[in-house]
Amino acid sequence: MSNLILNRRRLLVGSAALGSSLALSGCDQFDFLGQRGNPARQALEQANVLTYKAQRALIGEQTLAREYSASEIRQGMKPNGSTEPTTPEYMFLRQGNFANYKLTIKGMVEREVSFTLDQLRNMPARSQITRHDCVEGWSCIAKWTGTALGPVLDMAGVKPEARYCVYHCFDNIQKTLSGEIFYYESSDLVDAYHPQTILAYGLNDQVLPVSNGAPVRLRIERALGYKQPKYLHTIELVDDLTPFGMGKGGYWPDNGYDWYGGI
Repeated sequence: MSNLILNRRRLLVGSAALGSSLALSGCDQFDFLGQRGNPARQALEQANVLTYKAQRALIGEQTLAREYSASEIRQGMKPNGSTEPTTPEYMFLRQGNFANYKLTIKGMVEREVSFTLDQLRNMPARSQITRHDCVEGWSCIAKWTGTALGPVLDMAGVKPEARYCVYHCFDNIQKTLSGEIFYYESSDLVDAYHPQTILAYGLNDQVLPVSNGAPVRLRIERALGYKQPKYLHTIELVDDLTPFGMGKGGYWPDNGYDWYGGI
């Protein structure tokens, strides 16, 4: 089983890095990644669904990602993607050291709830030293501290018909003629309730830096880096992902990446 998991990790990291780098470099043969009705893209999407179901069946819903010792932390966590959102709301919160920050849980819940950063920090905390794998081909071991997402969702009372969490971020990752596009991601409830899925506010025994996603970054430790949304402000419980973005469940999945992103 360990060889199967390792080979799955290598395949995903290698193939995703190759596919994304070629697509972003402008290679014409990979234009299909941005064409929602293209048969080749649809075939890849079906393969992603099969991979998702196979991994769920083979590895199990509660299997933990590997955790490391403190001696294996050999560098700071590499900032990647957006490192400093520029929206007025985020800049205001940052100037006040995030004292007015609130994380909101809404959607298919019994009651909408919001938590300040201090409230999240005063909840039972979990620390875990894990490896972050990026589709660009690099990895980094770091210690993350935060509160488990599952109990926070329970405070809102997740309705039985909910199937996914959609994670909304302050990260204005792209500017277009039509306006700014904000980073978002999603997961099923299995990953949301996984014991290693945390709302991280600490990194390597320090306050989470802005460049790494302050004030709160989600950590889904059995998934690739783009499934770890930074600058999180709202979690929305839904039964359908199609109303968000281009309907694929996340900013990068909308641009051709695997939605599941499991490793």
